[in-house]
Amino acid sequence: MPTTSSSPNSKAFFSHFRYEGKDDFYSNNELSSNQFYNPILPGFYPDPSICKKGDDFYLVTSSFSFFPGIPIFRSTDLMHWQQLGHVLNRPDHLNLEGLDISQGIFAPDISYNKANDSFYLICTLVGGIENFLVKAKDPAGPWSDPILLPEIEGFDPALFFDEDGKAYIVHNSTPDEKSRYDGHRTIRMWEYDVAMDKVIGEGKIIVNGGTDLSKNPIWIEGPHLYKIEGKYYLMCAEGGTAENHSEVIFRSKEVGGSYMPYEQNPILSQRQLNPKREKPITCTGHADMIEDKNGKWWGVFLGCRPYDDDCFNTGRESFLVPVSWKNGWPLFLETDRKVELIQENTGLPSTNNAADCVPNGNFIHTDNFDSEELIADWNFIRTPYNKCYVINTKQKRLELESLPVNIRDFGQPAFIGRRQQHTNFEAQVELDFHPSKDQEAAGLVCFQNEAHHFFFGKLQDDGRIFLQLEKAVPYENGVAKVLIEKSELFAEGSIKLKIEGKGRYYDFYYSLDAENWIIFGENIDARLLSTMVAGGFVGTYIGMYASSNH
Repeated sequence: MPTTSSSPNSKAFFSHFRYEGKDDFYSNNELSSNQFYNPILPGFYPDPSICKKGDDFYLVTSSFSFFPGIPIFRSTDLMHWQQLGHVLNRPDHLNLEGLDISQGIFAPDISYNKANDSFYLICTLVGGIENFLVKAKDPAGPWSDPILLPEIEGFDPALFFDEDGKAYIVHNSTPDEKSRYDGHRTIRMWEYDVAMDKVIGEGKIIVNGGTDLSKNPIWIEGPHLYKIEGKYYLMCAEGGTAENHSEVIFRSKEVGGSYMPYEQNPILSQRQLNPKREKPITCTGHADMIEDKNGKWWGVFLGCRPYDDDCFNTGRESFLVPVSWKNGWPLFLETDRKVELIQENTGLPSTNNAADCVPNGNFIHTDNFDSEELIADWNFIRTPYNKCYVINTKQKRLELESLPVNIRDFGQPAFIGRRQQHTNFEAQVELDFHPSKDQEAAGLVCFQNEAHHFFFGKLQDDGRIFLQLEKAVPYENGVAKVLIEKSELFAEGSIKLKIEGKGRYYDFYYSLDAENWIIFGENIDARLLSTMVAGGFVGTYIGMYASSNH
């Protein structure tokens, strides 16, 4: 089990956490009344899946090894999304202990079954219990305990409820024969017994390799099945989740196949466009689609906003575009069209209070820690079996215990973070921390993974107190701390810390009087926080951290 904390460790007190988006695009391009910004969910919200009940749409995204797992959102207009909470919000629901940050929850699929008025969420816990589903009458929860699906190997399962009451699971799987090439995968289908909540029969491969096996297509995955005007459509991602990512479509007269690919595939990709285009959106794919009450179709998908040389620190984000139909096939975008950061209004009425929705564009969000529960923005690294924080609503601060786990360990550190949602941003917090022994540390962390992050805060070393800025980098079979700046602190009061992101470069400031900011690290190369450098599938988190063993 996770390491428990020891009582003598110091506590770090954080107050007035403030995040502000500062992207020039939003400042220079205000919306008219009939427009909305893409991405609809900025920051690390990848692999969107969508369903509806009545006039309400529900959307979920991957969460990998962050806790709580699987953020879930509600909207009536598809543009503004209110977070209802998380599907997997109890430690007994989601064991992420010891997992790599890019393991954990992959590609959840949400669906609604009219026959029993229930919502289903099916996904893969990579490195853990693998494929499972949970159910709920209310998408805000509570959700059932996980129902394991041991027959299903691979990942990215999705549920489909047919009109005759039968249900099917489609998922990424290995070929029956030996793989012909690296990245050779298949899509397999199983029948699912809704009454018994179990897979029945044998799995059947319905797509082998991808749209054209002779061309060695890679990583056919993320399948979704639809029945539209009497025909069955199977939509999948293909090409891997980097710049060659795409979305492809197949069609069949029968649910079991045979599924024939669309001759004009892919129906969504940006790989064919000029890489030097202005404000590119890359890596588009892993899509889902939904019909609104007016008979219009919409597609959600992941995409990335690089700032330089395919580097992006914000992770893979969720976008929305209208879906057109061409000769009986859905089309997200013509091959010569780029994803636009501003889209025309969906025309659907919104019943969401704007203040309750995930903010978009440039915004300022401050948490004064005046609520007894953490707001949904905040996440932990892995499952927090031992609570390490208290919200002191009287003094309006978050009290974080210094755990012996540090931010470079594959454990559960005392870290509470929120997503970086802009290429240009500012994050600041007030820290009151008085370490009592060497290697106790607390401050802000910009976290991509254990081997790619920044720490900026107070630390005791050789009995003296320092303000320290460091980065983590891979070293041989482990992680090395690289000192960027270190200065002894003599003031005993609280200190304010601020990080300003400017694309590739971050500036680090501190203030001892809450008025005058002093630069501590300027133009620090932050590409180590990009997926291009760090690898994996997540985006940067900015958060509060404390350790007794830093």
